[in-house]
Amino acid sequence: MGFGWVSLTTDYGLSDGFVAACHGVIARLAPQVRVIDVTHLVPPTDVRHGATVLAQTVPYLPTGVHVAVVDPGVGTSRRGIALEAPGGLLVGPDNGLLVPAAEALGGVRAAVELTNPEWLAPEVSRTFHGRDVFAPVAARLATGASLAEAGPPIEPADLVRLPEPVLEVTPTGFTAEVLTVDHFGNVQLAAPPSALVGRPATLRVGGHEAVHGRTFGDAPPGQLVIYVDSAGQVAVAVNGGRAADRLRVRAGDRVSVRHSD
Repeated sequence: MGFGWVSLTTDYGLSDGFVAACHGVIARLAPQVRVIDVTHLVPPTDVRHGATVLAQTVPYLPTGVHVAVVDPGVGTSRRGIALEAPGGLLVGPDNGLLVPAAEALGGVRAAVELTNPEWLAPEVSRTFHGRDVFAPVAARLATGASLAEAGPPIEPADLVRLPEPVLEVTPTGFTAEVLTVDHFGNVQLAAPPSALVGRPATLRVGGHEAVHGRTFGDAPPGQLVIYVDSAGQVAVAVNGGRAADRLRVRAGDRVSVRHSD
């Protein structure tokens, strides 16, 4: 039956022609398919950031084929793959990027390695698989081609998975890895809402006093607030400022949250 939508998530940036080339390949092979650009500003080679953004976005997209390319191993022995989930298909490198999104769409139901040369560009660049491998595969899947035609099956258990992010909970608080820092400087932590249950109204976040609130306005202007964000993760913001700058953290760092003395 096919799909009417393809989404693109990459670290390609917007100053070169990489994104346009991927759009062009899809448009030439599947002109009736519409493309949603999730983001092309994933920090270069930051697979965890790309995986997090994709997993938190795909539940709100139309059912379709989701292409993600954050691929520091391009041209090496890492596999190109396509995954089937109850909520759609995913195409990209086998480096952990796709699995969280597949789980957000109901779990990996089937997986294949992309080896069928008839599905790829006539000449595949060693450094641009987004254009020459993943975009043409996505276009064919969107037009209704069978996943099984793309290449041999892979056991879902054999897919590369990212290590679990750090979360250490104690009676007086927790330490969590920074998953993402968004455009506003809000710091998303690898902690579920339950990590804040029973915590007092004032906490110490990275050594700074913070209000335990529900929204940015629960803290006075310029003060930190710790809350549950729109993706259902614990996050830290500054009312009218940038929490990442205040805490001096970036993705992959750890932030401690403790009860105030």
